[in-house]
Amino acid sequence: MTQIVKVKTGSKFEEMGSYSRAVAVDNWIYVSNTAGRNPETQLISESVLEQTEQVFSNIERALKALDSSLNDVVMSRVFIQNPKDVSIVMELIGTKFRGINPATTVTCPPLGSTIYKVELEITAYRGASGLETQQIVIA
Repeated sequence: MTQIVKVKTGSKFEEMGSYSRAVAVDNWIYVSNTAGRNPETQLISESVLEQTEQVFSNIERALKALDSSLNDVVMSRVFIQNPKDVSIVMELIGTKFRGINPATTVTCPPLGSTIYKVELEITAYRGASGLETQQIVIA
């Protein structure tokens, strides 16, 4: 029987928007677009690098609650407010996803507020890190 598990972090935005930080449907895990707000202090850094680090901390916390980790990520969607910040953000993302190599989309749309410099949404498959992986190089 299919099981659905929803993770809430207590964020006022989750309550206001009536959404979950993450939803697992069996082994598929969908993590909502996540900003770099510190959940304990509710503060958000002005630094794009610090925001990106906090985004990963927030996502890793949600994945851990579902017995998963970044190693299970199969898709990421990166939203960067300012195109000038793309190289800084992608360098950190490259460090976090080195060896995992999920499919990734990067875009620079306006975000919900100008204080947000980066947001990240991911899809994971619980246990993907333990599966046999084949890499095909076509270029």
